[in-house]
Amino acid sequence: MSTNRNDEKLGWTFLSNHFHVLVVLSRDPAARIRDIADEVNITQRTVQRILNEMVEEGVLSVEKSGRRNSYLINRNYSLRHPLESKHKIGELLDLLS
Repeated sequence: MSTNRNDEKLGWTFLSNHFHVLVVLSRDPAARIRDIADEVNITQRTVQRILNEMVEEGVLSVEKSGRRNSYLINRNYSLRHPLESKHKIGELLDLLS
């Protein structure tokens, strides 16, 4: 009997929740916090914290349209860890698209 990976509980992953949020936003810049939380499998409060951190750091910028937000990813932002700092966020997003 084969096992469907989607049915298994998520344990650890290779990428952080911060990057998972970026992946969702790269696919849908106007994604709602609720939708991001569902896709990343984290709480809405955690998504809001991550978004705020990335806006403050300059990874994201926010464009407000009425009650909705749309997020623009700074694809030229360097990855933060010293082992990866020679690479840009856009490079990693391109690999996963």
